[in-house]
Amino acid sequence: MHGGGLELALVFLLAAVIAVPVFRRFGLGAVLGYLVAGVVLGPYGLRFVANAEPVLAASEIGVVMLLFVIGLELSPARLRVMRRPIFGAGGAQVVLSTLVIGAAAMVVGLSWEAALAVGMGLAFSSTAVGLQLLSERKALTTDHGRLSFAVLLFQDLAAIPLLAAIPLLGRGAAVDTELGWEEVLKALGAIAAVVIGGRVLLRHMFRVVARAQMPEVFTGASLLVVLGTAWIMQGAGLSAGLGAFLAGVLLADSEYRHELEAQIDPFKGLLLGLFFMAVGMSIDLQRVLAEPLLIVGLTVALLLVKFTILYFVGQRPGGLDARESLRLGAVLALGGEFAFVVFHEAVKANLIDDPTRDRVVAAVGISMALTPLIVIGIARVLSANPRKEPPRAFDSIPDTHPQVLIAGFGRFGQIVARLLVAQKTPFIAIEHSADQVDFVRRFGNPVYYGDPAKHELLRSAGAEHVKVFVIAIDGVEESLHTVRTIRHLYPDATVFARARDRRHAWELMDLGARALRETFYSSLKMGEKVLVELGIPEDVARDHAERFRDHDARLLRAQYLIRDDEDALLQSTQDARRELEELFNADQGEGVLNEIADATRSETQLGDEEE
Repeated sequence: MHGGGLELALVFLLAAVIAVPVFRRFGLGAVLGYLVAGVVLGPYGLRFVANAEPVLAASEIGVVMLLFVIGLELSPARLRVMRRPIFGAGGAQVVLSTLVIGAAAMVVGLSWEAALAVGMGLAFSSTAVGLQLLSERKALTTDHGRLSFAVLLFQDLAAIPLLAAIPLLGRGAAVDTELGWEEVLKALGAIAAVVIGGRVLLRHMFRVVARAQMPEVFTGASLLVVLGTAWIMQGAGLSAGLGAFLAGVLLADSEYRHELEAQIDPFKGLLLGLFFMAVGMSIDLQRVLAEPLLIVGLTVALLLVKFTILYFVGQRPGGLDARESLRLGAVLALGGEFAFVVFHEAVKANLIDDPTRDRVVAAVGISMALTPLIVIGIARVLSANPRKEPPRAFDSIPDTHPQVLIAGFGRFGQIVARLLVAQKTPFIAIEHSADQVDFVRRFGNPVYYGDPAKHELLRSAGAEHVKVFVIAIDGVEESLHTVRTIRHLYPDATVFARARDRRHAWELMDLGARALRETFYSSLKMGEKVLVELGIPEDVARDHAERFRDHDARLLRAQYLIRDDEDALLQSTQDARRELEELFNADQGEGVLNEIADATRSETQLGDEEE
């Protein structure tokens, strides 16, 4: 190892700061960036680190912390709600992938214990890469996005017993050792001690620590729980991560869950990154480069096997159609971070040797690098071949002689509707999004699917009887088009319209609509609450908010007349700011004079009393 500890730490941090942003910039993920940085720094690269084992041993704490955070997120209530997709689709994917890959591993000569470890290790998918790809594409709430999350959740669950079993599998596979009842009982006793002791002691301990109101003590207690439970499990011959995971599950429903996660997360991120770098350092590049066809073959086989299994699992237990199942397979066919952990533990347990570990780790790394490209490719293929479905026909809307017609039934329109329902005022709502219509109908809302800018639809809805039109459509152009249509058909109608900003409000005013900016009044109310919280009397804060509202309304009307002159608009805004400051400054001066008058009056009264 070159240099001292400080120099080495600087090298690690510099490599992470350079490699991770570059890899994420190209959509390849932070994990692959850490791996490549490790390869470059390791004994088979620039040799900043001649021996990766000490780094690997120290960085395993990051894996322990990762499992603790996973435990915090897996409360029993959450598992109950998602039990069908988690244990149905997720269980099928892990079991089928393990069986197929494990059988292939046995065919090439591995023992059944080693084949089980390899099969399950490669059955996992990258949580970090998968969720990042879904998040970037805003697909977390889609059908394949929700099922992907459920599958990843089951994989997280399945990783825990596997990590706990690997040391036992290693002893069972060893020729000169026999797995006796003593060790099994010792392992069960350690699990029972953590579960029972944790349930009784952990919440009480954190309650006492929280009362001290010292953040550093809470951080120390968090680390003590994570590392202490890991030490207990390691002493019993089990995976250190199992203890941390159990501690996380025990605290998942506690009031300290979010604070614990916030305290552990920075340590977890840094040490987990160091772990992936240490894994990269331990890859024998010479061996990999000597067998390029074998590595490429392993990668292609891994992707094909998992993609095929995910495609069928997505349709049968998962309930997806063929297109969504293709997207599911593209996101989750890769290998995962847990594979590095599993194979590292498998080497320590003598289940597999170093060359085998290097080959499968390289295959997992390449699969992670290829996944963004696969997702992009599948998305382009599906976009080029759109789903051929007949367009949904607009609803036939009965004429119930409504007094109000609401166009757009999102969050804005629903609040207006609730006020009308409370007053028993008849109204009709038209929404142009079929998905939104189906969603809000489940709650009993009287909403119809259609385009509120269509002449025929407005007439069939009885728009000629409507007293007030409420345009609550989110899109600016759609909003203006709808107002224009209503104004053309019913020039004398009263139209209230939701405005996104000042310019949108001016365009609506051009059409004769009464524009209300969607965030103005909520922001004004929050500003009033902030003033009260800062010690200003409620009546004074309310008065200031009302004055600001009136001032802004005058400014909106004044700027409407000069909206096409940018210089005049800028000058108007500056003048308005000065006017508002002078108004509030005058209020403060008047308040001071009033205080002086009150004090003088009090002194006069006191003098009279003394006389």
